[in-house]
Amino acid sequence: MFSFNKRDFASLIFIAFVGIILFFWGLGASGLIDETPAKFAAAGRSMSISGNWLTPISNGIPRFDKPPLIYWLMGLIYSIPNQSSWDPLGSFAARFPSAISSLLLMTILGETLLRWPQKKNIDHRRTAVVTALSFALSPFVMIWSRTAVSDALLCGTFGISMLLQWRCYVKPRPNSWVYAWIVLGLSILAKGPVAIVLMMFSLFLFGLFQNDFDRLRRHIKPGYGILIAMGVSMPWFIIEYILEGNKFLKSFFGYHNFQRYTSIVNSHQEGIFFFAIMLILASLPFTPLLILGIIKGGKEIKRNFLNRAVKPPNSLLLFSISWLLSVFIFFTLSGTKLPSYWLPAIPAAAIIIGQAENFSPKEGNNKSKLFNICWWLSILLLFIIASIFLLPVFVPDLSFYNKINDNEMSNLSNQLLSSGILKRGGVCLLAAALAGITSKISIKVNLLSLQIPIIFFQLLSINPLFGLIDTNRQLPLRQASKFIISSKKPNEKIAMVGIKKPSIHFYTNEVILYESNTNVNIINLSERLSTEKRLGWEGQRIGSPKSSKSLLIIIDDATSKLSHWQLLNPIILGEFGIYNIWRVDVLRLQEIADKFKEEYNLKSSWTKYNPERY
Repeated sequence: MFSFNKRDFASLIFIAFVGIILFFWGLGASGLIDETPAKFAAAGRSMSISGNWLTPISNGIPRFDKPPLIYWLMGLIYSIPNQSSWDPLGSFAARFPSAISSLLLMTILGETLLRWPQKKNIDHRRTAVVTALSFALSPFVMIWSRTAVSDALLCGTFGISMLLQWRCYVKPRPNSWVYAWIVLGLSILAKGPVAIVLMMFSLFLFGLFQNDFDRLRRHIKPGYGILIAMGVSMPWFIIEYILEGNKFLKSFFGYHNFQRYTSIVNSHQEGIFFFAIMLILASLPFTPLLILGIIKGGKEIKRNFLNRAVKPPNSLLLFSISWLLSVFIFFTLSGTKLPSYWLPAIPAAAIIIGQAENFSPKEGNNKSKLFNICWWLSILLLFIIASIFLLPVFVPDLSFYNKINDNEMSNLSNQLLSSGILKRGGVCLLAAALAGITSKISIKVNLLSLQIPIIFFQLLSINPLFGLIDTNRQLPLRQASKFIISSKKPNEKIAMVGIKKPSIHFYTNEVILYESNTNVNIINLSERLSTEKRLGWEGQRIGSPKSSKSLLIIIDDATSKLSHWQLLNPIILGEFGIYNIWRVDVLRLQEIADKFKEEYNLKSSWTKYNPERY
């Protein structure tokens, strides 16, 4: 361990400053993206409004897909006085947990390498900055740190806990191991038991690779640690079971954890090499250096098994490889596979990339050749990605953006070309490639020369892209929501058929009856208006004194053209993008529903168990 001086502190301040810019600049400038982020945001805001901080509620029903930490953090920001005035879209509050967890992890990554420089570090301050930026500039981190879901929060809490565990192994201080397990408890509250499984698997692999189970066990105290993590996380699970009973167990543990891991959920079926592809994509354009670092770590593992163990303070590379490998193996074995599952491995990948820069050409001819190959491959990748951005600008006929098949963003290709986003992004990436060439020619290899232009790529291209997508995809929904609020009659219910958009619920703060395009959707809707009950919402028998004579329906263009919806003889109130606002007579709706049941012998499906219902 080195002394932490003023220059180290200045490096840490620089890391934190860059992190604030990357993760918080324009965080609330665009609206929430459908569909999952809007569900999270609605549940977080409901805690603030209702005062119920135990059970997440979205659209009038409990939301058991994730534990409450993400909702607690969202709810705290929503509870700030006058929040709606400085966060009119509600997206800053919703994205805050993702942004702050990534910022904290980025800072602690840098601080760890400043305090414990590894043996071959050329410049430990530069290595710390390079490592922190390798994490922050991952394409996956760029996206999920600005997305209102729990994945970045899991990555942040799990990553911090892992770093604290390694620090305890290297230089234990009185009770320092306790903090690592407390943070792991928070990680369990972020996304569930997957955190503790990944932790124990990672520590097992590290003990095996380092050939030092005894020191690891003595310093991190896993037996007591698991009890602490359970002590932090289990009270909520116990209370929630007392309040909600078996439906909580069935939904959270049964469906969202066990079933997702053992089977394919929501058609998220991917091949055995899916996470090998994620490993490549998530570290672009530095993936070749990541592979170089893994090769180097493999050699250290071999030496350890020959009883020439790496000293604990120099074991961070092995620890990171154990960490990355545990995530890779665990989720490769999972039935359901999503790109976001790779996020907990990205901090480990960043450390490996940061260490790979130190495998300089001075180490010998073979190593020189391997390093040079990896460096030039990274430059080549930058040129390829830059061409993806720049080629359509100069040769519009070759634009593959025209192939974007999304009826909600039909004009996105033209807007991308006219906005300057592609040109600015391509120039930044091209500048990074040229800086890397200059760095190599001058024999002063410095990964920062590639990373600094990519910072501007994030600010000048990726962030504005969020805004452009919002204008095309989400703005019509916000406009429709505003119109609904002003047009809704007393007791009038609201439904959305065809495309399901939870943001309608978020922006209207009304219970929305969602129905997809099935052959029984009209029957479902008729029954639900009469009998369904949700928190703060109750259906009324159609035709009864308390029921409204009409229903507001948000319906997309494609669905509206279907003959059975045209039978409703709707009054068209407004059009917003591909969405139409209808007012329909509920007696007419019931009449058609009854006719379908009689003529086609159809039955409703809305009462069937559906853990994804909202």
